[in-house]
Amino acid sequence: MIEPTPFNPQQPAEKDGQPAASGGEALVALDGVSKRYGAKTAVEDLWLQLYAGEVFAFLGPNGAGKTTTLKMTTGLLAPDQGSVTVCGIPMGPEAPAAKQGIAYVPDQPFLYDKLTGREFINFTSDMYGVPRKTARERFDRIVDRLDMSKFIDQLSESYSHGMKQRVALAAAMIHHPRVLIVDEPIVGLDPRTIRVIKTMFREIAADGGTVFMSTHTLDVAEQIGDRIGILHQGRLIALGTLAELQRRATGRLEDIFLHLTDGWGDDQPEPGPSPP
Repeated sequence: MIEPTPFNPQQPAEKDGQPAASGGEALVALDGVSKRYGAKTAVEDLWLQLYAGEVFAFLGPNGAGKTTTLKMTTGLLAPDQGSVTVCGIPMGPEAPAAKQGIAYVPDQPFLYDKLTGREFINFTSDMYGVPRKTARERFDRIVDRLDMSKFIDQLSESYSHGMKQRVALAAAMIHHPRVLIVDEPIVGLDPRTIRVIKTMFREIAADGGTVFMSTHTLDVAEQIGDRIGILHQGRLIALGTLAELQRRATGRLEDIFLHLTDGWGDDQPEPGPSPP
């Protein structure tokens, strides 16, 4: 029988609050962050730090507040209380220096229909000021690794979801971000591409960056997540390495997750701004 212990979000599971593999530098800090939409609370008093050198797997049922958290981390949403710091810089609408070190891939990748994949990736690299020669070299490597050569010069409007996802991920990584934020990054991808993406995420961590990954794919969280956080009804209810979570509650990650969240929840969408 699984008997989880209470979790105090201000008392980190790791010694000194740092995962063992990290160099100690906090690249993302969410300090007492909350977000509400009218009477609905999406995220409540979230304290979380992500460190250089780690892949952080962010789990939770539908509507738990994961996407809202990712958007606050990128500066797309402002928290109602608390603060967000990225790469040592306070995040906000006027924080270009912080955003320079970030890349974000939402769960529904956005591309411009009338641009080819090549044009979109080049446009992104230009926005981040990547030197042309460097951008070309990185582009060639990414296109080869993600097997995009057959469609990279076609208009994006002709792409399947999986094609769009690969192009969006390539564009996100073209400037070598220190913090890569991805929402359901492997949905719609074939097994070969999933394996490549997992390897690339580990490479970002090995180079001193961090990957903040929201996912429902628990196997992927187990395989590449250095630490795992579980969000439920807007609150962080578990945080630690897989081994640490298993010391709190026996079983695989799936068993721990389902017990702590009472199954998959009520499958309600995450609260969001009211339509105009």
